[in-house]
Amino acid sequence: MAPDRPIAEIVLHPVRMRIIQQLGGRSMTTAQLRDALPDVKQATLYRHVAALLEADILTVTEERQVRGAVERTLALGERMAHVGHQELQAMDAVQLRSAFTMFLSALSNDFERLLDDERVTLRHSLGFGRAQLYADTQDLEHLQSEIMQAITPYFEKRREGQQRMSFATILIPDADD
Repeated sequence: MAPDRPIAEIVLHPVRMRIIQQLGGRSMTTAQLRDALPDVKQATLYRHVAALLEADILTVTEERQVRGAVERTLALGERMAHVGHQELQAMDAVQLRSAFTMFLSALSNDFERLLDDERVTLRHSLGFGRAQLYADTQDLEHLQSEIMQAITPYFEKRREGQQRMSFATILIPDADD
């Protein structure tokens, strides 16, 4: 499976979707993935992880020796961080609906993990909102560039006490306008 294959063809498989949802916003070892998806046979899980790695959907963030085997820690790769406009344009309505549902599901999973965590202080950084914007394609390109420039320094931990958090954006044109 090559990285140039349309993203929808790769991720819109039920097992692959579940793997991606588990990894949304965090890293997990293959053993942790097996524990999180007990109904997926180990060979099936490894086959789909390999396909996602080959397509740059997942990345290996760490490898370590465990009882003679190499244990890999996985995270979402750059390709899943931002699905490009060309890939979105290439998707049909069913694929777009599935991809958006997967995106929302990953956000929901992150939110549920926050609510399940007993450290109520984590909620101090929680926020969500919605704003209506008026923009054309050129405005959006400029806005996205400015957002990336503003948030890039925060992609890496710079000092102790910083909390890792998910920052998500959704742009939906108003069909009634």
